[in-house]
Amino acid sequence: MIPIKVAGANVGEARSPASAALQYLQPGALNLAALPPLSLYIHFPWCVRKCPYCDFNSHEAKGELPEKEYLDAVRLDLEQSLPLIWGRKIHTVFIGGGTPSLMSAAGMDRLLSDVRTLLPLELDAEITMEANPGTFEAEKFRHYRDSGVNRLSIGIQSFNGAHLQALGRIHDEREALRAVEIAGATFENFNLDLMYALPSQTLQEAEHDLRTALSFAPPHLSLYHLTMEPNTVFAKYPPQLPDDDASADMQDMIAETTAAAGFEHYEVSAYAQAGRRARHNLNYWTFGDYLGVGAGAHSKISFPHRVLRQARFKQPNSFIEAARRGNPVQEEHEIARADMGFEFMLNALRLTGGFDPNLFGERTGMSITAIGKALDAAEAKGLLYRDFKLIRPTELGQRFLNDLQEMFLNEAE
Repeated sequence: MIPIKVAGANVGEARSPASAALQYLQPGALNLAALPPLSLYIHFPWCVRKCPYCDFNSHEAKGELPEKEYLDAVRLDLEQSLPLIWGRKIHTVFIGGGTPSLMSAAGMDRLLSDVRTLLPLELDAEITMEANPGTFEAEKFRHYRDSGVNRLSIGIQSFNGAHLQALGRIHDEREALRAVEIAGATFENFNLDLMYALPSQTLQEAEHDLRTALSFAPPHLSLYHLTMEPNTVFAKYPPQLPDDDASADMQDMIAETTAAAGFEHYEVSAYAQAGRRARHNLNYWTFGDYLGVGAGAHSKISFPHRVLRQARFKQPNSFIEAARRGNPVQEEHEIARADMGFEFMLNALRLTGGFDPNLFGERTGMSITAIGKALDAAEAKGLLYRDFKLIRPTELGQRFLNDLQEMFLNEAE
């Protein structure tokens, strides 16, 4: 990591965004012929209760939320970021959390109005909002839709009451079913999040969850294997989970059941009906750019000769105060040339159908030969298939994806 130094200011202190942008436009280690598509991520940091498996930047709401102050700070964050993305259109917007569905209808209207005022959105931009079934109100969700949200991502996790309780979710199975019904009646495009390999879950229970989700004909499904993330309650007090064989049986069941239902498994955890892939997430997996605003949000922004990563202050109050001071960015660094190959492959190898080798050059500004040794080694181990038009993980590579990705660490020349 190469820290970016801006003359006269430290990260987190007020600075001239224009002068920072000029610095990033100076000659550097890379040569990008064109800039990738740009997305916008907006973080809403509050939730009703922190789930024991969650390692996202979320904070339990205590008392009335400072919604206006937070949205004021998000607008300031956007305004201060504009010089970094002058002239670039926003292709997708994702409002994540936390629980964005805690936001008032008026707050969502104000937020998306600010976005449209400050940024050039594509006419058909995909605008996704995450929602928790425990916060569903039909009228409020109609207001969200009218404000411009055109895709909903619902954190169902399970339709089994006991498993929801074990996961610390605030909703029960009835609320889960009602949330999907409201989503289907209100939004033409929506995603259902499910988790499997849950505490004490059987193969039959996992299949029942999936078939229940499929009964609503969702355009998109996200199916995540429960993992014990560091610094979570589950990491400290791990529950009894299905063993590796049981988890593998669940994965096989998911593959067969979704395929039979006409879903394409296009990314490690993502399944879509024809033409319904998540455009925002696809931009991540193809190493596109994204501006992240709000508490703890991350950005990846390309310039002709460098790629910049940023992270905002995590604590909501710290973020609000920093935005008022003129710079909510807490960390900032340029991706080192030696790390570029790994960063690209970490994302692109998640795509089950792989990618065109030319995409590597377009997004990294380097030749594919920079990772030639790792490609040869992965192919020799049967983890990777490649020809002149395609590089993709094999079925074995998908099963051992972490091992495959790690082969590209510090491999770029």
